Amino acid sequence: MEDAKEKFKKLVEHWIEHTKEHAEEFSRWAEKVESLGLGSEAKEVLNKASSLMQEVVKTLEKLQ
Repeated sequence: MEDAKEKFKKLVEHWIEHTKEHAEEFSRWAEKVESLGLGSEAKEVLNKASSLMQEVVKTLEKLQ
């Protein structure tokens, strides 16, 4: 049982870090898409996705 608890703890840590990376990547791309001619809507979508990922991080952090 203790092994499963430790594995879960490590998974949560991994999920948090991985989700943070996605949020950061979405933000970086949000700044690039307009210059690529993809318009402001693409930027808005990526910024929204980043914001949602940050909410996921906050939610997962409640497990720590």
